[in-house]
Amino acid sequence: MAKKTSGRGERDLRVKVKTARGRKLSSTRWLERQLNDPYVKRAQAEGYRGRAAFKILELDDKFRFLVPGARVVDLGCAPGGWCQVAVKRVNALGEKSGKAVGTVLGVDLQEVEPIPGAEIHQLDFMEDGADDKVKDWLGGPADVVMSDMAASASGHKQTDHLRIVALCEAAAELAFDVLEPGGTFVAKVLAGGAEGSLQTLLKQRFDKVANVKPPASRSDSSEKFVVATGFRG
Repeated sequence: MAKKTSGRGERDLRVKVKTARGRKLSSTRWLERQLNDPYVKRAQAEGYRGRAAFKILELDDKFRFLVPGARVVDLGCAPGGWCQVAVKRVNALGEKSGKAVGTVLGVDLQEVEPIPGAEIHQLDFMEDGADDKVKDWLGGPADVVMSDMAASASGHKQTDHLRIVALCEAAAELAFDVLEPGGTFVAKVLAGGAEGSLQTLLKQRFDKVANVKPPASRSDSSEKFVVATGFRG
């Protein structure tokens, strides 16, 4: 007969971080959360560059837009977790025999460490002519434009919300220029009300627009993801 336990051993597995001199309490809490986050541990075990990889994995499991042969653009791709997922799912390395080989293009303001199977470029996607550069690098239009970008935090919740919505709208405008009819746009937004204009814009250009909070998105975060499918061109 199995011996019952108090559960204390399981609780003691949680890592506790002591507040160090010079470290803010908020930093200590963030560090403790990272050390105890199962998605952080999974990312390390599976070779992903961050826990955010599981957000796009879960979104794709639901909507199935990263299919073999798809041409994908990842805006603001650093550190590269979303590109890593896309490379596997669109078969960019040609590892799935008999399946179409896809293309993954990552762009970011900062330099990003190379990712096997992905083509990475340092680019401000909001500069004039960025859409033409993207299509040139891809060799044609994209099937998927995705973005996990977030504007630099100011500490003011409403300001940060407006900034990320504006960033998402800019990403959507680029998607309108580079997407193939029937394509998909995926982007992070923050719940808060100001994204109404973005929703209206997307509903005019796509057949379906869904707002999703994947399991990998922390419950205490206001982030959600918009998934717009069936681009009308």
